[in-house]
Amino acid sequence: MDELGPIGDTVAAALDDLAARGAVGRLWSGDHTLWQDDPTEVADRLGWLEVAGAMASQAERLQVFGDAVAAEGFRHVVVMGMGGSSLFPEVLARSFPPQPGRPALRVLDTTDPAAVQRVFHECPAPEALFVASSKSGTTIETRSHLASVLEHTGDPSHVVVVTDPDTPLAEEATARRFRALFENPPDIGGRYSALSYFGLVPAAAAGVDWEGLLASAAAVAPALRSPDPAENPGLRLAAALAGAVRAGRDKVTLVVDGEIDTIGLWLEQLLAESTGKHGTGVVPIAGERLGPPEVYGDDRLFVGIGEHHGLAPLAAAGHPVVELPSEGPAGLGALVLVWEVATALCGAALGINPFDQPNVAEAKEATARVLDQGPSVVEAEPLAGLLDRVGPGDYVAIQAYVDPESGVVDVLEDARTAIRDRYRVATTVGLGPRFLHSTGQLHKGGPPSGVFLQVVGDDPVDVAIPGRPFGFSALKHAQAEGDLLTLRAHGLRAARVTLDDLVEVTR
Repeated sequence: MDELGPIGDTVAAALDDLAARGAVGRLWSGDHTLWQDDPTEVADRLGWLEVAGAMASQAERLQVFGDAVAAEGFRHVVVMGMGGSSLFPEVLARSFPPQPGRPALRVLDTTDPAAVQRVFHECPAPEALFVASSKSGTTIETRSHLASVLEHTGDPSHVVVVTDPDTPLAEEATARRFRALFENPPDIGGRYSALSYFGLVPAAAAGVDWEGLLASAAAVAPALRSPDPAENPGLRLAAALAGAVRAGRDKVTLVVDGEIDTIGLWLEQLLAESTGKHGTGVVPIAGERLGPPEVYGDDRLFVGIGEHHGLAPLAAAGHPVVELPSEGPAGLGALVLVWEVATALCGAALGINPFDQPNVAEAKEATARVLDQGPSVVEAEPLAGLLDRVGPGDYVAIQAYVDPESGVVDVLEDARTAIRDRYRVATTVGLGPRFLHSTGQLHKGGPPSGVFLQVVGDDPVDVAIPGRPFGFSALKHAQAEGDLLTLRAHGLRAARVTLDDLVEVTR
């Protein structure tokens, strides 16, 4: 049940606007003028609407592929991808337990050399199947991982590729006779690709019920075609998101059923990259510990997925709360489609194109310049001075280039909680370079209310990247420096800080 409180009027206005424009019907008919007159990066980005049916027609191929992987005794499936290519496989890996007789699913989406080395050590080549996933086929992280794997295994039958047709990665898969090449429909953008080959190939390999994912999405599709908000959960959610932004509550705090809580990682990208542009957008807050009403400012909308008793006190204190049901892992397909429809309609309500990413290339280009010119000495700044500049309506983003499985992540979560409670602001923790492919667009193109605290871990080991004049350590540090330069070029409050300073803020 939704308790919209202070945003009730703006949500109603958003619903009226979407109804007057026939938004739901125009979405499903592929009418690009719902978002902009120019069809570029709209008309060719709507394949996700019908992807469940399209993938169902590929059932035999996926089934044969998955059965062969199981029959050959692979113990690990490692997805090498970034953003839309890896986040939904990560959700599957953490939401579904390992299936009997099937390999365990794992994702490699970091350039931290210790993490790269550990994955290759724990997933030895004779026992592992590696899935290189990249829509463009040029993603530097994925190409670097693949180069290492090929040197590691030397066996093309252990490599599978998921990419768009005719990309450099597709050409390499054919030329080198990799085990399989899955060419994804090119009219599906990365962040809308969960139910396409990008999500289903890893699922099939690991024995996850991918047909159940498609079935749950197909089951909710008729309701999502309805123009009646009482029937259409995507339409109601879109109006709530857009109405909240219009009312100044642009921090959408996701409170997710623990069984599927990693869906927050996928939602971060969907919301941030789709809406965070032209100075506006939904700021997704995922993974933040739920607190009492007094630690929150008046810039929040809370969206619960599943039951959470902690939401009732927040609604009683006047914070708007939207609640969505959860069917656990079995309902992930439906949940994906509901949020995709909601995000697309939210974009229409906010007057933006939810399918482009105008600022994403900036950090990539800055990284390339750092790699070409050599790294600079980036001095850490005092954390206290940065936090003194935090005000109401801001959000603090901790951006950490560290080993994802190190204890540092727990320290950062403690720090974000302390900062939230002390300054009553929304907080995020993003691991680099993963977040560059998810929330990076919002950071540069969304509301200029972010305060960015960058932490870069030392590298006690390094891993060479075959064919490159640099290793993973240099790549990681260049990505951190490039992103910091890009944030500052936008006039944003961004600095490198020390881990010790972040530890101190928790005391």
